[in-house]
Amino acid sequence: MMAAPPLSVFDIAGRAMAAQLVRLNTTASNLANAGSVAGTAEGAYQPRKPVFATAFDGAARATVDVADIATGTAKPERRHDPGHPLANADGDVFVAAVDVNQELIEMMETSRQYQNNVEVMATAKTLLLDTLKLGR
Repeated sequence: MMAAPPLSVFDIAGRAMAAQLVRLNTTASNLANAGSVAGTAEGAYQPRKPVFATAFDGAARATVDVADIATGTAKPERRHDPGHPLANADGDVFVAAVDVNQELIEMMETSRQYQNNVEVMATAKTLLLDTLKLGR
């Protein structure tokens, strides 16, 4: 069986960008569900986070893969609201345990990491084109 070719800088940065996109999508989902309510604690939305894993290409190069999407275990906030249509028999609803401030920080960090990988690809492209120009 023939080994896979080593990953190029474009492969590595592209996979890192794909992982950051998953991270951004889970953050957006968490923000979209912030403040959502359910009739039970078990039914309340739990924030999700991607779990990253290092992926090696066999040539001492590594990149990242998304191994899983983990669901949080924080207890939702119990709020007494007997007039709410989802209220349980005690008149309580359960609000998703999403920390909006933390999610916004996560979104900013993810955006920066994504942009860093765009810069890596742009620099590699420029260097590759400059190298080709030397051969003329």
